[in-house]
Amino acid sequence: MIVFDGVTKQYPDGTVAVDELSLEAPTGQITVLVGPSGCGKTTSLRMINRMITPTSGTITLDGKDTKRMKEAELRRGIGYVIQHAGLFPHRTVLDNVGTVPRLLGMDRRETEKRSMELLERVGLDPAFAKRYPAQLSGGQQQRVGVARALAADPPVMLMDEPFSAVDPVVREQLQDEFLRLQSELGKTIVFVTHDIDEAIKLGDQVAVLRVGGKLAQIAEPAYLLSHPVDDFIADFVGRDRGYRALSFQKTPRLPLASERTVAMGETVSGVDSDWVLVVDEGNRPLGWVEPRRISGEVTSEVLHRGGTVARASGPLRAALDAALSSPSRRGVIVDDAGALVGTVRAHEVLTAIEETDRPELEDPQRPGAARASHESSGA
Repeated sequence: MIVFDGVTKQYPDGTVAVDELSLEAPTGQITVLVGPSGCGKTTSLRMINRMITPTSGTITLDGKDTKRMKEAELRRGIGYVIQHAGLFPHRTVLDNVGTVPRLLGMDRRETEKRSMELLERVGLDPAFAKRYPAQLSGGQQQRVGVARALAADPPVMLMDEPFSAVDPVVREQLQDEFLRLQSELGKTIVFVTHDIDEAIKLGDQVAVLRVGGKLAQIAEPAYLLSHPVDDFIADFVGRDRGYRALSFQKTPRLPLASERTVAMGETVSGVDSDWVLVVDEGNRPLGWVEPRRISGEVTSEVLHRGGTVARASGPLRAALDAALSSPSRRGVIVDDAGALVGTVRAHEVLTAIEETDRPELEDPQRPGAARASHESSGA
């Protein structure tokens, strides 16, 4: 556990970057620091590994005051990931990942073995091992950066906007991969971002800071969305916070309709429906077609692939997204194997929302408050 107790950072010119910050980052969980520019997010993060020295207050790591620890000892137990990965340009991917194990005295063969394992774990093809950072995409470089931070198997990881420098599609992939890794590894993570959506998706708890480094609110994502403590928090998390809070409500039983489907290569002539759903041999949705615009067989060129595909066991937000984003206005609902179970319209999802009791959210300041899960899938 990482504990901030009345931590302040004031610079010689009088600027206060962090002001009397007190919070706990629980062991094995992701604590996200989020807030506007100038709120002290990165300063707070860097005080944990003493890249920045606090002016006053204490930071403890598993009960040990970090001021009393040797810097080298402290940092050996902390992985650090930054924007643009911060890789050594003159070293191969494999050598970059193995940097810390080699510094700790691990022999070259063991280092290479562990580095290759980590590349696979973060979703990189082993074929990239001999390449240099300049030969990789931004997303691939970030994966290498995460692998390098994990190389010495640190119990704590600090991540400073690690996914902000990549495009939205790659960013979402990296976030999903990060959550998968965390589910396997259970690290204690402090994660800095300026993006409230990223904070809500990744955090077990989210700490919102005001300009000047004051803690405005710390809570689980679902509680933060539904119980902002003041107008600053309400404005920061967004006016659509009620809609986003649906990510934390499980989908109830919906009035699903059966859907006319066709397979690739079939014809849809004579069909009077405006839209027909195309599925593969496993009854998994591939997209929609408009029969009146097709003169022959269904091919990939005539598919409308836009639209969310929601799992029946997933959150209400995904079901509503599916209905709203579908070109047919019929949201596609699948089972956990991805097979079609039916379709639903937006007004039917809204009715289900009205009839569903809001989840009883625990006060995150009380022991035992658990993070609500939220999942979505897209097509």
